[in-house]
Amino acid sequence: MGLVIDWIAPRQFMLQGWGIGVVIPARNESSHIGRVLSTIPPFVDHVVVIDDGSTDGTGEIVSSTKCSAEVTIITLEGLGVGNAIDTGHQKLIRIFADSKFVSAVMAGDGQMDPDDLEGLVGNVISGKGEHIKGDRLLHSDGLREMPLIRRLATILLSFFTTLAAGQTISDPQCGYTATSDTVLRNWNWNKSWKGYGYPNYWLIQLAKHGWKIEHHPVRAIYEDQTSGINSISFFFKVGLMMIIQHHVRNLSWLFSRKVSPHTIFACISYCIGWMALIPGISTDLERSLVELGIPIVIIVTFAWLCAHLFDRMAVVVKQELRVDIE
Repeated sequence: MGLVIDWIAPRQFMLQGWGIGVVIPARNESSHIGRVLSTIPPFVDHVVVIDDGSTDGTGEIVSSTKCSAEVTIITLEGLGVGNAIDTGHQKLIRIFADSKFVSAVMAGDGQMDPDDLEGLVGNVISGKGEHIKGDRLLHSDGLREMPLIRRLATILLSFFTTLAAGQTISDPQCGYTATSDTVLRNWNWNKSWKGYGYPNYWLIQLAKHGWKIEHHPVRAIYEDQTSGINSISFFFKVGLMMIIQHHVRNLSWLFSRKVSPHTIFACISYCIGWMALIPGISTDLERSLVELGIPIVIIVTFAWLCAHLFDRMAVVVKQELRVDIE
């Protein structure tokens, strides 16, 4: 149940005719949530804080912290960060009703610089993309300030998310984002990913439906924040989810009415790679290449590289089709 606290803003600071909302998922963030709220820029109209099962008084601190925007607190019972963010987005849809708005996501742990918020939401308002992704690696201090373990994990997840989304995603785990209300009003909330891996799922689904993703440099603030992620469990669950969603995306395009030739070529190249890899189903083409001295690993790599390149082309076509429809 949501609770609207009593220090609401006296008026709305609509930015270029758009409402600006911020979703803040928070679980045991009593050390940081006060600073996050007190530094929210004045152009923000509404902040929705999702207190997701905190036991350290996070909700009480939210209620006693001054903020330039209207603040709504929603308490959940530890349902996961993805579920918390979904709940915040849906609340903003109801708050803004039929008005145009941008919903940004900021973490409750103080890692996201509020000075970057205007650039993120501004790219949505200007039409550069329907979903603007914060990218710490594009910032001048990104790699230097990022801890080594996070940097290695980011590189690995970037590779797999790029394959799954069919476009370059250099910093998939950065949750600092801004999304158009058009996307949110058409989102399938019943099938949304509820836990960690939420950003990866969103990027794949955005690509699947032809929404344009753009990237904006953001600064990460690393202090004493700790992560509650179990690395082994995270990589297994999120990796499996990305594999499944990658195939779902491509199969849905392959069997759609307006299938792109690039999707067909991607499927053919992908199948050639598997046929070369699995004994007993190789074609004359693969056998001839092997007889010429070309290793199987080279054949498979080249086939799958072609599949990915065709998939990237199909993503662009999907985006263009959506623009034509709108």
